[in-house]
Amino acid sequence: MLDKELRSMIGKVKDGRMDRRAFIKRMAAVGLTAPLANQILALGGVAMAEGAQTYKPTKRGGGGALKLLWWQGPTLLNPHFATGTKDQDGSRLFYEPLACWDPDGNMKLVLAAEIPSIQNGGLAADGKSVTWKLKPGVKWHDGKPFTADDVVFNWEYAKDPATSALTIATHRDITVEKVDDLTVRILFNKPTPFWADAFVGAPNTIIPKHLFADYKGSKSREAPTNLSPVGTGPYKFVEFKPGDLVRGQLNPDYHMPNRPYFDTVEMKGGGDAVSAARAVIQTGEYDFGWNIQVEDDVLLRLEKGGKGKTIYAVGGDTEFIALNFTDPNTEVDGERSSMKTKHPLFSDPAVRKALSMLVDRESVKKAIYGRAGRTTANFLNGPEKFVSKNTSWEFSVEKASKVLDDAGWKPGADGIREKDGKKLKLVYQTSINGPRQKTQAIIKQACQKAGIDVELKSVVASVFFSSDVANPDTYAHFYADLEMFQIPLSQPDPSQHMRRYMSTNVATKENKWQGTNFPRWVNKDYDAAILAAESEMDPVKRATYYIKANDLMFQDIVFIPVQHRLKVEAAANNLRPIISGWANETDNLHDWYREE
Repeated sequence: MLDKELRSMIGKVKDGRMDRRAFIKRMAAVGLTAPLANQILALGGVAMAEGAQTYKPTKRGGGGALKLLWWQGPTLLNPHFATGTKDQDGSRLFYEPLACWDPDGNMKLVLAAEIPSIQNGGLAADGKSVTWKLKPGVKWHDGKPFTADDVVFNWEYAKDPATSALTIATHRDITVEKVDDLTVRILFNKPTPFWADAFVGAPNTIIPKHLFADYKGSKSREAPTNLSPVGTGPYKFVEFKPGDLVRGQLNPDYHMPNRPYFDTVEMKGGGDAVSAARAVIQTGEYDFGWNIQVEDDVLLRLEKGGKGKTIYAVGGDTEFIALNFTDPNTEVDGERSSMKTKHPLFSDPAVRKALSMLVDRESVKKAIYGRAGRTTANFLNGPEKFVSKNTSWEFSVEKASKVLDDAGWKPGADGIREKDGKKLKLVYQTSINGPRQKTQAIIKQACQKAGIDVELKSVVASVFFSSDVANPDTYAHFYADLEMFQIPLSQPDPSQHMRRYMSTNVATKENKWQGTNFPRWVNKDYDAAILAAESEMDPVKRATYYIKANDLMFQDIVFIPVQHRLKVEAAANNLRPIISGWANETDNLHDWYREE
């Protein structure tokens, strides 16, 4: 869409000649989702509308206990160290962001008093700053006031390399300043079209300065509050058993009227996705089960006459196989998968190419994911505007074998291919989960037919996704050749998701494996595309940069996408959870209630 035409349409919305709904429909016609259309309107001077409220309770409390089943239990409760989604979700019970995302990708206010816009002075017309007004009267759970000092502190805390925060990528290139006790301004070093990143959504919740100030930098892991949070959320901390249980009780001073509905909340860890689905849908022991990654035929059987149901939400989540670009079996200066090494097999592009042709996505969909899966060749699968049409996938053992033959990888006496004294033997790891083990088996079988020996490794989910820096079996350490899982797209924009794989964000021993680029892939063209996208104000040009970044991943075969996965949750029939494909499951927990 031409810039002149776009500006004309924004002008019509501003002066009332076109309504917001018509504008969004026009944007949808060229592939832009509603959230992104709203972002464009905001930068064009049209105030962003807050998501609609559907909350019905008229008083605080009285709803009894809310029992949540997170079969991967949280292992710590500091959002800045949450390498796993489970740790973000556990932290979100107590900590809050300035705003979050509803199921339609619209912004919802949490700790902020209003959505920034050009009209209210919150957005700079040049896209280089955003000013947030904070709600007055918000208190931390210990009674201390929540102020702009807390927001500024979180920026200082996260951007300090010595803190080794996972959130450093969001905070490294911005400046946050206090305007007054209830106002903060975020300054960008370049025009920033997606300004709702820092302090928005479950990955970017805010911790209290008065309890963490003495633990910034190298002492960050010593803070007692890492395990006993004091937040501003609807529930106050009661108990935490890492990997097993988190409990909270109603916050009588919560800043939202008539919330929370429930008197207590319990997040139980352990078990597996099948037992979680059964405990919610069939027996009714729990109200909600998270991430029900279960074979579709099992869910269909459970849904017949049960006490619960499955809930689906479409977002941009992708189940993928990541390739390690470093050597997981060579230790350098006390570090395996060191950036000072190269992978002995994947350094040959032919090996990566062959592997990409040995993933039978259609069989995985039919046999495992069913309604919850879509085949894809892309790592980035949403929002739609950013989805590449330049890629394709093919499953062919014969063609994969020919690629290896042509590259000089010949079968040995044992049937395993080898070249220059190196055998094609790989360790392929993932978390323990029925669909993932079945996917591993399907891929291992194809690899064997092509002369590749694959050792399957399954790690307990609470360990694989642990934020414990001393745990060698986490996905971030990546002490294997291949690993499979998915990282949720937790906002209706690809910026945060794609920024993870820039060369500046490599996971290393030095940053306590908090870097988000766990494949240790370095590509200057990718870095340049991401940097260009993050400052491009033209929505169409911006999309082309992210498509280019996706295509570079495709060309280098950094990831082999297995399925574009829908979010699948289990809920009691009378529970009214708010689930968004663009947010963590607990991000809208303050609006959950039970309808009798």
